Amino acid sequence: MNLVFDIALTHIRFRLRQTVVGLLGVATGVGFSVMMAALMEGSQRDFIRQLVDSLPHVSVTDERRAPPVQPAEDVYAAVTFHGLSTDQGRKGIVNPLATVAALESWVPGALAPSVQTKAVARFGGRDTTASVIGIEPRREIHVSQLARQMTHGDLDALFKAPNAVILGDTLARKIGVRTGNSIILATAEGRAFLAQVVGLFHSGVRQIDENQIYTLARTAQVLSGRTALVNEIRVRVDDAMTARDVAARIERQTGYKSVSWQEAHEDILSAFKIRNAIMFMVVGAILLVASFGTFNIISTITHEKARDIAILKSLGLKERSVRSIFVIEAAAIGLLGCLVGFLLGYGLCLGMGLIEFKTGFTDAKRLPIHYSALHYLLAGAVALASSLVAGFFPARRAARVHPVEIIRGAS
Repeated sequence: MNLVFDIALTHIRFRLRQTVVGLLGVATGVGFSVMMAALMEGSQRDFIRQLVDSLPHVSVTDERRAPPVQPAEDVYAAVTFHGLSTDQGRKGIVNPLATVAALESWVPGALAPSVQTKAVARFGGRDTTASVIGIEPRREIHVSQLARQMTHGDLDALFKAPNAVILGDTLARKIGVRTGNSIILATAEGRAFLAQVVGLFHSGVRQIDENQIYTLARTAQVLSGRTALVNEIRVRVDDAMTARDVAARIERQTGYKSVSWQEAHEDILSAFKIRNAIMFMVVGAILLVASFGTFNIISTITHEKARDIAILKSLGLKERSVRSIFVIEAAAIGLLGCLVGFLLGYGLCLGMGLIEFKTGFTDAKRLPIHYSALHYLLAGAVALASSLVAGFFPARRAARVHPVEIIRGAS
């Protein structure tokens, strides 16, 4: 076996130019694969983080996922009812404080009751429709990032003025309002009152910053015309990835529709699956191209060393040993290429992370890069496997040739 290694290393050392070309081919494939994976996963994680931070992990509303069973349906199996409604508005969650207390006994996280309603925000002759969310500031800080997203004022300012509101900064610019100004909030039912802007927030999600207004729960109840109304329970769990399971259990327990952030953005998460498949295909193509370089190098070496192979086999070297020589050469090129590729990939990630850019769709100023050892392991494993496969076939072909045929053809 020492002889096999000596011969393989001699081939690598004395064919230095071809060895370096093959090594750089593998290194380039590994480096760019690591960079591509880090960039795409980083952007995906950054986008999901924005989704998770901008919304509660679970929203429990006073809606039902399916209409309640009507008495006639129990008597007549062929009868079904759809679209039944009453003259009254949304009744809200029945006994919300008891419901919150029951959920707090097992939900791994924090809960906060809130009031959701719609209103028209009016200032300086400009009108725009907005979602008004009534909150309890002491609880809200545990279920959302609103306190950290404040750009002017703070949540406690809601207690310091009558009918105080906090607006998204994009909404404030849209209607031309600043902190300290007073706006009119009016509902479709004709209720309206004067509200004072005590703060602005910026979540980084345009749809939220342009459409949401926060106020105290009791203020939102007055605006909706129903005292003691609570029509949403906002939940933030300790592990965001368990939100779907928690939402399903809450729905079974309460009967109210519970929507996790995964369900609310299921279309986007489905698109990420396709995006990941594309990423793996691109990375695989890069590594496949790199393996062709190794294949060509090993093929060239076996062709140029044909007489040496004939001499070795005529001296009694077995076919398996001859094959092992070239497989070892391919493995050595692949392994060294992986190591250089790891350094190249890390450098590319550092370089891409330093690029600054600005767009109107996100607050990010640099490309989001996710560093993961898994990227290096996968790229290295695929590159090494490709190199071994690329070296195996030329090695097998060289080992199968009879030494007499080689010498006769060479003469």
